[in-house]
Amino acid sequence: MVSRVHKRTAMYRNLHLLRSIRYSHSVSDYIQGLKQKLEELNQLTVATARKIVDYDPMPKLEVETQEEGFVIKVLSESSCQGLLVFILEAFEELGLDVLQARVSCAHSFSIEALGNKENNEDTRPLDAQLVEQVVSQAIQNWREVSQI
Repeated sequence: MVSRVHKRTAMYRNLHLLRSIRYSHSVSDYIQGLKQKLEELNQLTVATARKIVDYDPMPKLEVETQEEGFVIKVLSESSCQGLLVFILEAFEELGLDVLQARVSCAHSFSIEALGNKENNEDTRPLDAQLVEQVVSQAIQNWREVSQI
């Protein structure tokens, strides 16, 4: 009788061991699948972070012609550290006197400036397209310098 009990116990133990081995393969497969999904999610997160970093749109530029001169508006969702200097240098290059300006650089960047042509020997005609071209180039120059 004791022998049967020992045999039965050994048999159940072996059966349990076989079941655990079988389940361990499926558990290891499950863990392997989870690791693969985690790796895919990590890659997706890194790719998304790169896109967010790369997604730094150019500041928006508008130039309007008015009787007194030009209204130049530059807007960006980011603070654009140093951009104001590049824009003011563009105004100087164009020979624009800034009559009035409103600037904000805290959490976002915005400038709205009213400028007119300086009275000097430079007789180059100034139009909104030229102003937009020069200020746009200044923004591009700032962007190249700020990404270094």
